[in-house]
Amino acid sequence: MPISDRIGPHLPALRRYARALTGTQSSGDAYVAATLETILIDTSMMPEGDDDRTRLFGLLTRIVSSLPVSMTPGAGSITPGMETPFDLSGVPPLGRQALLLATVEGFSVEKTAEILEAEESTIRALLDTAFAEIAAQAETGIMIIEDEPLIALDLAHMVSGMGHRVTGIARTQAEAETLWSDSRPGLVLADVRLADGSSGIDAVNAILARTTIPVIFITAYPERLLTGERPEPAFLVSKPFNPEQVKVLINQALLFTPQARAAA
Repeated sequence: MPISDRIGPHLPALRRYARALTGTQSSGDAYVAATLETILIDTSMMPEGDDDRTRLFGLLTRIVSSLPVSMTPGAGSITPGMETPFDLSGVPPLGRQALLLATVEGFSVEKTAEILEAEESTIRALLDTAFAEIAAQAETGIMIIEDEPLIALDLAHMVSGMGHRVTGIARTQAEAETLWSDSRPGLVLADVRLADGSSGIDAVNAILARTTIPVIFITAYPERLLTGERPEPAFLVSKPFNPEQVKVLINQALLFTPQARAAA
């Protein structure tokens, strides 16, 4: 496949990332252009069969790091096209890059570490710092719908560790509806199959009929949600889940869902 065909589909995301790093589209585009020129000079930088997206972001990151960049107001903005919704000045530059790659561009911790040429443990620590900074400015209540006690406790511990409140744990649809009415959380973590045979999907639909809040489904039965028969959830994690993935999704919901930001 021609190298232009391999690169083309990734350019919009690459420009978005470069803009967020530099603060302006013109500065970001200059770095993207420098990345493309580097590849044209040495096509071996993009070996056939490699992960083109990860390779491109890695090249851009190295070029940004090696050349001086004037960071304008808005640099590091999480929501492209909007003023920075959170003050991340206390987060190290590498941490802001990791946050952008994980939340905006959807890279895993492993791929983020590869792009930034850092240890995975370092990236996890940087993300935890960034997530804590966001939670300090946008702390919200998170409701858990989960009938397995150990999993529910793990999720509750994770949510608390991120700096958010656990409004309660529901094991059935009826408990979930009552808990929502009593606590009015800003975000819901939900399983699909519940203790009494009731459905987490029905519980969520009942809640969403009365309000609009982000929901993250964490389930061993993703096929029950990915049917094409109804609007599919924006946030879905399969069990057994990776805690870092759930943390990233919680922050995506807080960053990109107006209702979540309003509740926070």
